[in-house]
Amino acid sequence: MTPEEQRAALATALTDAGSLPAEWAPAFNSVPRHAFLPDTIWTDEGDEDPECSRSEEPERWMRLAYSDLPIITQWDDGADDGTRSTPTSSASMPTVVAEMLSDLDAEPGHRVLEIGTGTGYNAALLAHRLGAEMVSTVEVDAQVSARARTALRGAGYAPEVVCGDGSLGWGVRAPYDRIMSTVSLRDIPAAWLAQTRPGGVIVSPVSPLFGGGAIVRLTVDGEGAASGRFTRSSAFMVLRQQRYEGEPVEDYLPGDWPGDSEQSWTKLDPEAAIGDDWPAQFACALTLPDVYYRRNGFGEDGWTWWLFDTAVTSWATVDSVPGESRFEVRQSGPRNLWDEVEAAWRWWDDQGRPGFDRFGLTAGREGHTAWLDSPENPVPRQG
Repeated sequence: MTPEEQRAALATALTDAGSLPAEWAPAFNSVPRHAFLPDTIWTDEGDEDPECSRSEEPERWMRLAYSDLPIITQWDDGADDGTRSTPTSSASMPTVVAEMLSDLDAEPGHRVLEIGTGTGYNAALLAHRLGAEMVSTVEVDAQVSARARTALRGAGYAPEVVCGDGSLGWGVRAPYDRIMSTVSLRDIPAAWLAQTRPGGVIVSPVSPLFGGGAIVRLTVDGEGAASGRFTRSSAFMVLRQQRYEGEPVEDYLPGDWPGDSEQSWTKLDPEAAIGDDWPAQFACALTLPDVYYRRNGFGEDGWTWWLFDTAVTSWATVDSVPGESRFEVRQSGPRNLWDEVEAAWRWWDDQGRPGFDRFGLTAGREGHTAWLDSPENPVPRQG
């Protein structure tokens, strides 16, 4: 198939799946996704090599460009040292792009700010439907920003492309009717609330520290706050200004493990109950916003869960051993972190194990409050 036929086939598939609203179909049928991708891309399509070069595999490269797959376009903030450890820029999965645009509910006449230009493809879709003069897009990485600007012009679109700190928004053209982030957040920046008109909408991925990210759709009030529900699960790269790098284990432990920890036992297997369940992770994350975990494998598929608080005061370990009915716990510090995680999980279980769409978020000057079903029912905080 030609690129045009592949583009049309992708749009049809998204429409048939219920992901692409009719009003966005013309943009998906017109904007060439492949024009926004670099020569070398990476994606997971099963047994195939994740790396694909257009110059070496042109047919596969074009097929991937119009597949419903996320495509990595940069590693390690562009560091050119021959290693690849962390993806830092990408072209989002087309299904997710379409569904987030549906959540955004932008209409002709709306002024839109996009945070995270990336390849420029999403900005082109916005410009196609709303007009380039109504779209501004901010990208922190100068190389990524320049490449996106070139791709946009080459495809015939000219939204305002700004290289800058997306956490600050872009006050030059505020207020906006819509703000859309294609990078994930720990907290909604105050600048976004201030730059959105009352009644306007902010759509963004949220990635709590503990895990289980989701898309939130917030409506801004006239008093500097915004509230709304999570709409679906998500996995996006975190806004650079909100990345969190945990402290070394040595900063928590007074010497070798088990240090001064106290031993106990639990019947809740963290691997089975939390590790494989994104809604469970999400509920624990909302309940424990300052706790994170790491996992180390041992033996026959066993895992040690390490829990830490961001204040670097407490830690815990839990050994998840297949086939066991109880699991060893070690806890140290003023907080019993495993007890808190288990209490968070049991709260979620008692509520009927709600999915993402039953949770919501209110963001304002006083901070962020997660809630279940309504703002009047805040998620209980542990710790």
